[in-house]
Amino acid sequence: MFKNIIPTTLIGRSIIIIFVPIIILVLVTSLVFYQTSWNIISKRLAESVAADINVIVKLIEDDLEIYAKEIAEKDFKMKFTLNKDELLGLSSKTDSRGILSKRLRQSLSNLNRPFSFDVSNLEKGVIIKIKLNNNLLLINVDKDRLYSETAFVFLLWMIFASLILLFMSYFLMSKQLKPLKRLAIIAETFGRGLDAPELKSVGAYEIRQTSQAFNQMRTRIKRFLKQRTEMLAGVSHDLRTPLTRMKLQLSLLKDIDAKKELEIDIQEMTAMLDSYVSFVKTESPETIEYIVINDVIKECLKNIDTQNYVIKFDEINRVQTSGRPIQLKRAFQNIIDNSKRYANKINIKIYLSGEGCNVEINDNGPGIPKEKFEDVFKPFFTLDPSRNKLKGESGLGLTITRDIVRSHGGEIKLGESELGGLKLLVLLPI
Repeated sequence: MFKNIIPTTLIGRSIIIIFVPIIILVLVTSLVFYQTSWNIISKRLAESVAADINVIVKLIEDDLEIYAKEIAEKDFKMKFTLNKDELLGLSSKTDSRGILSKRLRQSLSNLNRPFSFDVSNLEKGVIIKIKLNNNLLLINVDKDRLYSETAFVFLLWMIFASLILLFMSYFLMSKQLKPLKRLAIIAETFGRGLDAPELKSVGAYEIRQTSQAFNQMRTRIKRFLKQRTEMLAGVSHDLRTPLTRMKLQLSLLKDIDAKKELEIDIQEMTAMLDSYVSFVKTESPETIEYIVINDVIKECLKNIDTQNYVIKFDEINRVQTSGRPIQLKRAFQNIIDNSKRYANKINIKIYLSGEGCNVEINDNGPGIPKEKFEDVFKPFFTLDPSRNKLKGESGLGLTITRDIVRSHGGEIKLGESELGGLKLLVLLPI
């Protein structure tokens, strides 16, 4: 429950870490102020009003009502009227809510006379009723005599200052987190196999250190990929020269049986070298273009003999994204060729989901055991080692396919097909 309440972003959590202590400080300060300073101020103001009312009462009892009115209006900020032969009444009662009411009731009790007051409308003043023998004294006390706005101005300034600190914290934290956002974008771009630029080392020390570590990792990975590609290309090129000499010498061989066996071995080696070259091509740079995945799959299905194979292509969505068209076509072609090799019925479905573009390929072939799902992606791995490499089973088809899919930021998964064979799901981000 707590995880659902707090923000998921770093800037949101940083603001909470900064702002929550400020809120607690404001609340504690307000509580202490309310219980101490405001309480004392209310007590002093109420006692002062009660003392002035006591003066007015004594002047009235000495038959100096006119003089008492002048003093009340000019010096005490009060207005009063004296109603002859009027009772206090049962409807009049004191309001005991709040510190102001509490302190006013305590102070008026010192007059030792029946009283009531009304603080419901402070803008019009506080109405105080006091019983004087058979008369009723109604006093209207100005709110400034009992209510101090400076206390609430102080609290408002504290709240206002807290809001200013909140906006300043958000502004400064967003500036500090910009390099992290850029790091996330470049890391995702590099993870999809695109040529991501080097990250500038800016911001706090820890962020600069992270940027430098990412740049070093990026350089090492690019160097490793380049060395691997150059090594495979070099091996494939160097092996073709002795292989060509073997073909020339084979043409001079007179033993027909031995010649046939050697021809099969040479053709197998040639097929393997072609697979290596195809693998190297996946590492070669290619321009990123806007492509439609549906059209790429249709290109792979063009040359299939519909008399020998039943192909169904279900286009639930038309998916447009960016990528390397030649490499993606090679990946889907490898998958379709692999299905053609073992099945005669292939269902292809393309649709969109929350994760991106999904391409699902089902066939009615013999399938692959679940325990071998991960092994078939290993280089040079084949389910049946006795199978002839001339059939195209060099063991690099699915390796090349997964390498291409992952270079585009996607993933490839195997499963059981609804047709009884193998289901292969390609997930690509869009």
